[in-house]
Amino acid sequence: MEKIEVFLGNRSYFINIGSSIFEIENIFFPLKPGDQAMLVTNNIVANMWKSNINYYLNKMEIKVDYVILPDGEVTKNVGSMEYIVSELLKKLHGRDTTLIALGGGVVGDITGFVASIYQRGVRFIQIPTTFLSQVDASIGGKTSINHILGKNMIGSFWQPVSVIVNLDYLSTLPKDQLISGIAEVIKYAIVFDSMFFNWLEENIDFILKLDVKKISYCIKKCCKIKKMIVEQDERENGSRILLNLGHTFGHAIETYLGYGIWLHGEAVAVGIAMSAETSCLLGWLSTFEKNRIINLLHRVGLPTKGPKNMDFSSYFSNFLRDKKVTSGMIRLVLPVSIGKAVIYSNIKDDILISAINRCR
Repeated sequence: MEKIEVFLGNRSYFINIGSSIFEIENIFFPLKPGDQAMLVTNNIVANMWKSNINYYLNKMEIKVDYVILPDGEVTKNVGSMEYIVSELLKKLHGRDTTLIALGGGVVGDITGFVASIYQRGVRFIQIPTTFLSQVDASIGGKTSINHILGKNMIGSFWQPVSVIVNLDYLSTLPKDQLISGIAEVIKYAIVFDSMFFNWLEENIDFILKLDVKKISYCIKKCCKIKKMIVEQDERENGSRILLNLGHTFGHAIETYLGYGIWLHGEAVAVGIAMSAETSCLLGWLSTFEKNRIINLLHRVGLPTKGPKNMDFSSYFSNFLRDKKVTSGMIRLVLPVSIGKAVIYSNIKDDILISAINRCR
């Protein structure tokens, strides 16, 4: 197992990465015998992994209750939040309880959000089961639920007390979920590390085949980048905004289509393609590097074309609700080269229209 510490003063915590990870003593730290916990998961993950987690929690003499949600992005809403809170109250969970998120980004986001508001804040542990959540969503304390008018519009910053990345979970992950997660990996490389992008070009086929050494390196690399950025800018006032490459376009697609129609990584992949096209039209990103980005997305099996029936006005109305908007001004994260991105405002509509049309 490898432990990566996220340094945030008295809110610091470890990202624990490994196989057979629950065999390790004290892996559920800071839980101790006699503690109370609520495990939140979805029906698909529960069928595969709930009994396994239950075995180890019982072995530690943790008093655990369960909430099992329907699978999918459509679950990340106010109704599910209220249901979890009601179950916590019915089972008499106090301020000393710990919520445990066992699932992908949806489960992690909603569990973290409930932890941030239940009795004004309780502890929570992230146990991510998807590739996307292992490399990105489980780290950094961004929690949220969706609103019908915008993705992740209701939320808070609330750090977990521990992240447990069990590599064994990837063996049962559907292929489309693995591919979706790789979109976030490519995002990291484009924004922060050209050498990592080169490595991905050379090793992407091994990752798609779940080669243990390659995928372990990939997850650890992304976790180290994410931890560095979170330490620099926990509440997304500066450099952490760069992690949103592709997300302004991607969230617009998800909101327009309806949550869960496309996987998050699929929408982000199109967003990355549109961002690259925008930067290329502005004369920043070279055509050669834009094509490298598009080609890598294609090799993974990710889309680079948005919904054909989604016109510019549909994107633009969602852009205005984006969390990066300040004083009514749209800000986009754009790659200027592989390994470097910038936050840019005042992009003319004709540039955005051309970029979107090139990706339709």
